[in-house]
Order: sequence, then C-alpha cells, then structure tokens
Amino acid sequence: MYWEPDFECMAREELEQLQLERLQATLNRVYAHVPFYRKAFDAAGIAPEDIRSLSDLAKLPFTAKDDLRENYPYGLFAVPLREVVRIHASSGTTGSATVVGYTRNDIKTWSNCVGRILTMGGAGKEDVIQIAFGYGLFTGGFGLHYGAERIGASVIPVSSGNTARQIKIMRDFKSTALVSTPSYAMLIADTIRDMGIPRAELSLKYGFFGGEPWSERMRQEIQEKLGIVATDNYGLSEVMGPGVAGECLERNGQHFNEDHFFVEVIDPATLAPVAPGETGELVITTLTKEAFPMIRYRTRDLTRLLPDGCPCGRTGRRMARISGRTDEMLIIRGVNVYPSQIEAVLFEMEGIEPHYQIVVDRKGAMDEVTVRVEVSESIFFDQMRRQKEMVEKIQKRIAHELGISADVKLVERKSLERFEGKATRVIDNRKL
Repeated sequence: MYWEPDFECMAREELEQLQLERLQATLNRVYAHVPFYRKAFDAAGIAPEDIRSLSDLAKLPFTAKDDLRENYPYGLFAVPLREVVRIHASSGTTGSATVVGYTRNDIKTWSNCVGRILTMGGAGKEDVIQIAFGYGLFTGGFGLHYGAERIGASVIPVSSGNTARQIKIMRDFKSTALVSTPSYAMLIADTIRDMGIPRAELSLKYGFFGGEPWSERMRQEIQEKLGIVATDNYGLSEVMGPGVAGECLERNGQHFNEDHFFVEVIDPATLAPVAPGETGELVITTLTKEAFPMIRYRTRDLTRLLPDGCPCGRTGRRMARISGRTDEMLIIRGVNVYPSQIEAVLFEMEGIEPHYQIVVDRKGAMDEVTVRVEVSESIFFDQMRRQKEMVEKIQKRIAHELGISADVKLVERKSLERFEGKATRVIDNRKL
C-alpha cells in the first residue's frame, strides 16, 4: 500500500532532480533569512549558487545540536513568527531546550510524511490507532496523530502512562494499532500477560514503534506477545519529528522520504563519508521545511544505508535499524562500547528477558562494568550451577565481541525499572 505513490515510487533520476531543486531553494532561503547560516556559509567561502549538484552539499558545514541551543529560542527560524503555527521543543534536560517551529504548510508536509509511514506499515482508514506517545512539546504524539488522521484512521490520543488504563482502552475501544516506544510496548505486553488477559480479546494487528534503538529479538518478542506486525520508524524533532523514515511490511530497512530529506552517512571521527554499506553517523538536510530548515544536521544516530531495491516497489533509499548514538558511546578502559552491542549479546541468550541495565563505575583508576539482566523464572529459581554457566557464557561473549570484561548479575523478572517513554539503559556513575 502507498499513501503518495507518485513520490514514493518515483524514478531515481527524477527523484534526485527534485531533491536538487528543493535543496537549492532551501539554501537560498536560509542564506537570506537565517543569520547563523549566512555567517556559516560565508566562513566556508560558499554561496548558495555554488551548490550545483547534490554532491556539492558536502562543501557546506554541519549543523549540530549545540548550534540550536546557542540560537535559542528563535534564532534559526527562517520565517517571521507570525507565520509559525506550531512550536515544539525538547526537554532541555542537558541545557537549553531546542526549539522547532512549523508553518501551516510544514504541518501538512508532516502529516503526509507520517501518513506514508503508517500506510507502508499496514495501517489504513479502517484502523483504530492508539497513540501512547506523550503529547505536549515532544513531537512524537502530535506527529503520529496528524499522520493517522491524514490517512483517515480513527485516532485514540491516550498519551503515555497509566498502563492499566491503556490496556482497558485497547480492549474496550478495539484498537487495531499501537504507537509507542518499543520498551513501553514490552511493558504493555508483560502487563497484559500478568493480568491474564487472553490475546484473543485484543483487536491489535499492527505496532508502530520508534523513539529509541531496539533489536530484532525485541521485535520478535513484541510480535509474539501482542500478536501483531511490528515496524520500526524514525524521526527527530530537529528535522521534523516522526515521519523521516519507516519500514514497509517487508521489514528490511527503513525507507526515507527522500523527496523531503537528503541523507548522508559520515564517519563521526573524521567527518568524511563512509563507504556504501558501512556504519556511520546519519546526517540529514531538510528539503521542504519552511519555518525551521536544517542543513547537514548531525543526528548522532548510527546506521548504514542498504543496497537499493525493495520488493515493495518504493525507490527511496533505506537504512538499517539505528544501532546506537555517538553521544551514548561509553569509553571503557579505552574501548568504545555502545549499549546496543551489549544488548545484541544478551538477546542471543535463551532465557534472557528483554530488560537490562548497564552500570559503569570507576574504582581507583579502573572502569568497572556491571550488566544487570532479567531472566526467566525457570532460570532465576534454577540450581546455582545453571545460573553460573549462563553468567560465564555472557561474560565470555561480551569479552569476545566487545573486548571488555563485565560483571554480570542475573535478576528476577520485573525487578528492573520500567519506563513509559524512552528506556534508560545506562547508569554511568563515573565522574568524568
């Protein structure tokens, strides 16, 4: 199924020509109306008219999250505030909030982009979509809401939290699709099981999950427990919110809405492009945003571009699932470690529950890593020998795959904190 087939299935040559035209228009607009970009372009000795091909974009400097904070709140807006009909912002927990704006046309674009994502994941106008993302300054709830209404689905704006109420609404209102973070979907699934509710009493068919990295093993668990088809989707507030990319029912990579976003993958250390298929940091340039255009925005998300061609017929480039973030990287005794790498090791083990926590401490001059992981009741209450074997097996795999030693502690189901939004997987107690 397609929402806008003329764009989703556009011939590659035609798509790239459209990207170039929209890129040139965007560069002219930001140079004329955003002092930050005019100064950055002048410092690089580049004028908008110097960008004559898509490859020329690499001549321009990057935009980083700190640039957004330093221009708080409206310094990067490209239109007068009277043309901005919606303002969203990050929480600002690590400094000034990052503020983004939308014109009326931006809202229409956002709705259609999310409409594509929902349609390619199986949803349609017959569906009842329950949105368990938070509403407010966070873009997730509103973005998915707009897209769901745009395709004509019935929308239940439950927002996040109150899991028992979520489940009651899910049963009573016969929700057919769930929108949330994958970790919250797992919490809902586990709560349904603990409440003894038969899966047959639910009408769920689809799950649209995003907001945090998750593994294929976690997808399988969610699908089995909720009886749904679960797809991954990607977005970030700085470039629009949800709707940047999403999986089709093939579930083999996320399709970018490339007529609205130009994507690059770079080495986060050298800032040079990586070879095709190699993992690096995703960089996004908006092509149609009016109020808040972003030029070469460093997302800090790690991924790789997949080879062209998907049986679904869409022609936009695809990316692999986000494997982690450059700013979540832990340096343990000189070794770069991403939480997703530890998760991948854990989820290969039979009997491991999809809930874990990584605690990093410094004892003297040495870093110490403790991995706390929930296991099934059969293992937790089994003889000590079997527990010891599992701990040793995990430790060996972590040492082999990541090159670090870790203390592993098996804990009982439901003993680690659950999160209704993004899960907190790492506790770093070092004073770095």
